[in-house]
Amino acid sequence: MKNDYRRKLLTGGAAALGTAALAALAAPVAAADKDSAFPTRPVRIVVPFPPGGSTDITARLVAAQLSKQWGQPVTVENKPGAAANIGTEMVSRAEPDGYTMLLGTTALPISAATFAKLPYDPHKDLVPVMLVSTIANVLVVNPAAPAATVQDFLRYARDNPGKLNYASPGAATGQRLTFELLKQATGIDVVHVPYKGGAPAGQAVMGGEVESMIMNVVEATPQVKAGRLRALAVTTRERARDLPDVPTLHETVAPGIDTSVWQGVFLPGGTSDAVVGRIGAAWREALATPDIRSRLEDMGMKVVAGSPAAFKDFLDAEFTQWRDVARKANIKVE
Repeated sequence: MKNDYRRKLLTGGAAALGTAALAALAAPVAAADKDSAFPTRPVRIVVPFPPGGSTDITARLVAAQLSKQWGQPVTVENKPGAAANIGTEMVSRAEPDGYTMLLGTTALPISAATFAKLPYDPHKDLVPVMLVSTIANVLVVNPAAPAATVQDFLRYARDNPGKLNYASPGAATGQRLTFELLKQATGIDVVHVPYKGGAPAGQAVMGGEVESMIMNVVEATPQVKAGRLRALAVTTRERARDLPDVPTLHETVAPGIDTSVWQGVFLPGGTSDAVVGRIGAAWREALATPDIRSRLEDMGMKVVAGSPAAFKDFLDAEFTQWRDVARKANIKVE
């Protein structure tokens, strides 16, 4: 009797264990099938800036194309604020299923370098998918400033330490850190004057309140061509297509400097490699569309559309560079 009971218990237990084992084996297969079917419902792209800027425009162009490719609605959701950290945090806390992605920018490593504490870990809570594009920055001055060239600007700054100043859109911005990088590379002393946004900072330079500023080429080019600003040097290693006669810092006064404003796609941490690959391939296909590519290039962007591995390497260098610049300049935002 006891032996019969024991036999039933053991065989029943074995059956239960077998069922559990089969379920455990089936779970990854089901997950893989689900990933391969992605997407099966609407997808959203979070832009951590207000509507109308270059990042928003890129997101909307690509979203429309992804909708066609996937046969699913792809919407753009603007979540601006806190130096792009509100939208970034939102994506970092989203389900890692591919249905919420972030179109991030240089603001990510700049925030990591300058904020004392962030509500997310940029290295663990986000997965890099693709470097979408880069845009050159350019050193501009008021036309009345005592500098016709970047060499003139440095010469005057060295002869008059602390007399020149530069505007920025705020304390924790790429424009500020890029100017600080220039200062560190050349040893000049130029005083920082922060403004509440890029538009008032640019107006301050054009109005003569401050002498200089780092500005992205997209915003600077119309003002340079209208004579309201003078472009001295671009920050990328190669010259900018829209300002071909303007030399680079690398070729003139600061060899090795190669910085830009960039846009990149991120997913929440924990997203599967399969979904990362599908989203990367879809973005690559969208960015290869002649209309989208030409629209972005007309805005001054260099389309990259690289791999996740290449983007990770790029990000590692960005985080290191801006961390070192911020530390040396003693920049920290509470």
